[in-house]
Amino acid sequence: MKVGIIGSGGREHAICQSIKKSLKIKKIYCFPGNAGTSDLAENIEIDILDFHRIKEFSISNEISLIIVGPEKPLVDGIVDFFKDTKIAIFGPDKISSQLEGSKIFTKKICEKYKIPTAKFGIFENFKEAITFLDKTHFPLVVKADGLASGKGVYICQNKNSANVAIKEIFNGRFGVAKNVLIEEFLVGEEMSYFIITDGKEIKSFETAQDHKRVLEGDKGANTGGMGAYSPSRLINQVLEEKILNKVIEPTIKALKEMGSNYKGFLYAGLMIVNGEPYLIEYNVRMGDPECQTILPKLKTDLLEIIEACCYEKLKDLKIEWYDKKSLCIVLCSKGYPDTYTNAVLIENIEKLNLDKNNFLYHAGTKKVDNKIFSNGGRVINLVSLSSNFKESRNKIFDQINKLNWSGGFFRKDIGYKVIDE
Repeated sequence: MKVGIIGSGGREHAICQSIKKSLKIKKIYCFPGNAGTSDLAENIEIDILDFHRIKEFSISNEISLIIVGPEKPLVDGIVDFFKDTKIAIFGPDKISSQLEGSKIFTKKICEKYKIPTAKFGIFENFKEAITFLDKTHFPLVVKADGLASGKGVYICQNKNSANVAIKEIFNGRFGVAKNVLIEEFLVGEEMSYFIITDGKEIKSFETAQDHKRVLEGDKGANTGGMGAYSPSRLINQVLEEKILNKVIEPTIKALKEMGSNYKGFLYAGLMIVNGEPYLIEYNVRMGDPECQTILPKLKTDLLEIIEACCYEKLKDLKIEWYDKKSLCIVLCSKGYPDTYTNAVLIENIEKLNLDKNNFLYHAGTKKVDNKIFSNGGRVINLVSLSSNFKESRNKIFDQINKLNWSGGFFRKDIGYKVIDE
């Protein structure tokens, strides 16, 4: 079969590499892909939001399945756009995708269906929000309502920093803002929990812990993710049952009552407080870099899982995993998440030891005249599987030393909460 993958990041390279192993695959197209996917698939230079061109290309090239990697096409309704074709498309429809497209949409579902989450307030203008600051306690969290590439969240220690956050959001830093969300600050430990669903059956799809802040010790600006490890150290059977019963299942029920049957990956960002899960946010696709961290552990054919979701046959499929620890470190362009330089040459990739336990996923890269250049803030993801997280991290450090890329930087403390130094 012919498959199309939408996106150009490390997540899409990981998905591409995973499905390439399937015996069913005849050809893969990536829209637009990166230097890594170009070795596995044909990269097609079409904007991921140009639904008409993607549809025309897919029909004329007899693509039978589209896998949507990033959130923006899902939130903008690409799944609905393909409903008049015979092409299967993996991901939730426009209504369900508002779980990520609007934090306020999700908060209102939490309120109505009694899903545990931080207490919150929704404010329509700057003055209303600022007035509220006089009546509240700090620290608190200020959030932009819409998509913000993981960067529209401010943890504010005092009124002055909250003031700045509210001003930036209403001044359009993350696009036009009709509302701002202000939440209580929950004290606990974060965890990412993934499920996959065909609209009828829900199956767990592993856990991970991302490291969002740019600097070591979880300090500095928020990023799209500097690294991750899997599984989360917090997960156990009791907690998993609470997450499914109190968070995931009521959410799927709420969407069904809105007329939407959720299909695809669903990623719950949770805060675990005294053994209880609180929903921080939803993502309606696999996380990045959590996807790169999780997929190398997957034993079952990923393409079979995705097809089962599209055709509502997930109940008949058993998802199996390798019993290993996985750790991912993201190599970023110097200056990220602020100003950075693109088109910096990356050499020495051929010197890396890549095998069944050690992976390199391209993210912000581009191939020109058979040479690889940086093409984004998060450039390369290095993943290692082993029996313990420390061994995985040390193997990645060795790879980074061999790569010896002067244009980048990385966090040396990924997994510090599960690694005894």
